[in-house]
Amino acid sequence: EYKRAGKDVEAIMREVSNYAQEMSQLEEKLVLVEKQFEAEFFKLPNLPMDDVKISQDPKENVVLKVVGKQPTFTFPFKNHVELNEKLNLFDFKRGAKVTGTGWPIYRDIGARLEWPLIKYMIDAQLKNGFTQFIPPLVVKEEISFGAGQLPKFEHQQFKVSDDTQTFFLIPTAEVVLNGLHNDEILSEDDLPLKYMAYTPCFRREAGAAGALERGLIRTHQFNKVEMFCYSKPDESMTIFDWMTRCAEQILEGLGLHYRSTLLVTGDMSYAAARTIDIEVWLPGQNRYYEVSSVSNCTDFQARRSGIRYRRTAEDKPEFVHTLNGSGVATSRLMVAILENNQHADGSVDIPEVLHKYLGGITRLVP
Repeated sequence: EYKRAGKDVEAIMREVSNYAQEMSQLEEKLVLVEKQFEAEFFKLPNLPMDDVKISQDPKENVVLKVVGKQPTFTFPFKNHVELNEKLNLFDFKRGAKVTGTGWPIYRDIGARLEWPLIKYMIDAQLKNGFTQFIPPLVVKEEISFGAGQLPKFEHQQFKVSDDTQTFFLIPTAEVVLNGLHNDEILSEDDLPLKYMAYTPCFRREAGAAGALERGLIRTHQFNKVEMFCYSKPDESMTIFDWMTRCAEQILEGLGLHYRSTLLVTGDMSYAAARTIDIEVWLPGQNRYYEVSSVSNCTDFQARRSGIRYRRTAEDKPEFVHTLNGSGVATSRLMVAILENNQHADGSVDIPEVLHKYLGGITRLVP
């Protein structure tokens, strides 16, 4: 209009150009601010359930049940590292030689005993109705994010990168089992889904507590059978209680003294809304150690992973609840078997449920 009237429009055009440049700069700043906001937002943990105590002090964890009694010894008992000096089940020095501290090598009967433990746990969970998987040991970045491992716990994971993509070694099969239904809409008839997998697990945290956690107590690599369930929200607590029993029965079958503990918020994982730790007694450490954590993550992982279900074809999709539980980790379980079943001569009784897997071996003898 100004042009048609023969007026000078150069000043207006310059002003419009300046506005365009300013908008472009503001858009760049907005993208940066949004990224910063997302980075902080995704560090927020799940909301705890009403019966979970708000506390940073693990001494305030609530013991829910105690099964069995601590063993009594009439001789100076040894921890598993001392027992290993004569039993020769694990080679910590050569593990350190080939890889580093916190990477033990299982050898001879130590390696042979590890497999029956895994097979016993797999068989038990198959009887409980779980579907078994053998998943990859590395996952994409978005799968690790969906399970709640990223961005908060990136420093605790081992990373593998090529020119085009970054992968993470799984710290637990929970990560990959959660990713199986990424960005899917399930039907109500599909639920609950009960999955289980044996995998090695990889974590950078070995030795974090120092000399008290020598040997197999805390390592960079360990074996674990993991339970994972997808559930309708109104059924997740029933499944949580059932999964807890599935884990407890493993220890009962091995004849081990344990306790189950409801964790306070500061002791729970980032993704969990409620967690029960199952802790076995280790005489050599004179304390209980967690061998299984069972967690209800409600819809925390499902929202990050886009996992929903429909009650009917006409209904709006809803987020599922996800639950996970160790069924269980073998390294501390091995410690418990050695330390609780030892004799004065350094021999160790093997739990009866494992005998059928070992071709008649019932005792470890120096």
